[in-house]
Amino acid sequence: MYSAKLDGERVTFGTSGLLYRSNKLMYDRKTNTLWRQFTGEPVVGALADSGIRLSIFPVVLTQWQEWVAAHPDTTVLDIETGVYPSSGYVAESDPGAIYYDYFNSPGTMFPVWLRSNLLDTKTTVLGLRVEGQPKAYPLDKLAQSVVVNDELGGAALVIVTDPEAGAARAYHRGDRIFQVSQVSTEADGGNGLRFLVDQGNNRWEVTEEALVNVEDPSVRLERLPSHMAFWFGWYASFPLTRVYGEP
Repeated sequence: MYSAKLDGERVTFGTSGLLYRSNKLMYDRKTNTLWRQFTGEPVVGALADSGIRLSIFPVVLTQWQEWVAAHPDTTVLDIETGVYPSSGYVAESDPGAIYYDYFNSPGTMFPVWLRSNLLDTKTTVLGLRVEGQPKAYPLDKLAQSVVVNDELGGAALVIVTDPEAGAARAYHRGDRIFQVSQVSTEADGGNGLRFLVDQGNNRWEVTEEALVNVEDPSVRLERLPSHMAFWFGWYASFPLTRVYGEP
């Protein structure tokens, strides 16, 4: 998710129908410039080579149960959009979903010339880029570990994953090493991972914006932007990527 402001002006974007290295090219309706979805940079058109980059917001791909338990006052986009029939908005796990067959097949919709066999083609990865250095974290490995302390681009980071909902969030961690402190349950009004503890036995609350020190909420470790993607799409855009758990 990106900010839709260019030089402080709000601009709307659309789908061009074009792909670059197996990834969507958006266009802005002000200049008709094409933008890379993975990087938020203009690549063809009036704004290409301008140095402009869209500001990226951290987002998470999760299940409704996990999200609404943590954010009970959330608002929801009405499925009566007037663009597509509401019957088309079903869970991706539903055989009636538009892309059900595609998601459950090993092949790609279009030819992919830049490939890697390090992971299966449609392995879901959490993609991070820090100081220009990309790294892919297979979601199944993250779910097994729940908390992963790592380094990328000279920065120390921690990835927190809810194995049930498949939600993965990355944060700065400074010189701290984290592990699980508490997983909430339906009985205490929540769902998923709520708290971490560092090597000094300090407790940290897991929030959307940051890890927050329980004793001193002014101490925060900010969240890192990330992408959830198929391996083939991430690798095609970032062929020099590292892979978590691989040499």
